[in-house]
Parts: sequence; structure tokens; C-alpha cells
Amino acid sequence: MESFHTRNPQAALMSLEAAAASTRGGFACMFSNSDEYERALIDERRAQGRYGQPKRRLPTVLLLGAMLMVVGTVLLLK
Repeated sequence: MESFHTRNPQAALMSLEAAAASTRGGFACMFSNSDEYERALIDERRAQGRYGQPKRRLPTVLLLGAMLMVVGTVLLLK
């Protein structure tokens, strides 16, 4: 019983090399360090909406502070 691979050793070698390359690709990591992995993980989770938008209170606090300064100045000058 003769198989295809025993009749054509070149084809068998090419098939084996292709299988090895495919297997190596499965073990490869697309990140070179843990920082890149963590950054990609956080970006992906943000894209999914897992993290809420950061609350932007600074403009409101600055506006209130400016208004208080104006009111204080007006009251002092009367």
C-alpha cells in the first residue's frame, strides 16, 4: 500500500514544512512585552464600552469658581 507521500518525497517535504510553519504561527505572540498587551487589552475593553467615560468635572468647578470670584468682587466694591 503506497501513499502519495512515499511516491513524491518533495511534495511530502513541502507539506511538512507548511504544517510546521502553520503550527509555529499558532504559538507566536503579537505583543513584544506585557505593556503592549495591557494597552491593547484596555483599548479593546474601552471599544466594547466596559469602561465608562471619565467624568469631566473640572470645567464646571472652574466656572463656579469664576462666578464666585465675580460675585465676591461685586460685593466688595459696593
